[in-house]
Amino acid sequence: MQKNEKSEKFDNIAKKLGYDNSMSALKLSKIIINMGVGRYKDDKTFLESAKKDIALITGQKPAARPAKKSISGFKLRQGEVVGFTATLRGQRMKAFYEKLIGAVLPRLRDFRGVSAKSFDKGGSYTLGLSDHSVFPEIDANKLDKIKNIQITIVTTAKDKKNSYEFLKARGFPFRD
Repeated sequence: MQKNEKSEKFDNIAKKLGYDNSMSALKLSKIIINMGVGRYKDDKTFLESAKKDIALITGQKPAARPAKKSISGFKLRQGEVVGFTATLRGQRMKAFYEKLIGAVLPRLRDFRGVSAKSFDKGGSYTLGLSDHSVFPEIDANKLDKIKNIQITIVTTAKDKKNSYEFLKARGFPFRD
């Protein structure tokens, strides 16, 4: 698809959704990648492995997420690391989005598209993957444990409908 065809297609989507000003047109804002460590929070090798895997997948160093409060039932103390997160913007975000829809999602077993029900009120879409080894950077032969990963795609849309139409126009594989 030529550059003009692509921008024309997005202009048509913007007009269809009621955005007449080109500055208010819909865009990807950021992509947030989270990995919780769960019951392995005390295992230093697991924490290092999770940190390394997020860094490989995103191309940037992840931030450690500490527990906000202590919960005795989970043997969790305030300040302990409970996960890692990375926020992608700009070129890294665009490259990750293309990799996600072009290489990662089609590698999922029995993939028929993603659910369109995972939008929040603000128009952000969250996708959970139970196996992070579908990313091409992860060597499945060197894995000690399979980890869950959550991906949140944030757009400038203000509601679910506009965000859905925008992501669908950008090639996101929703189930029909």
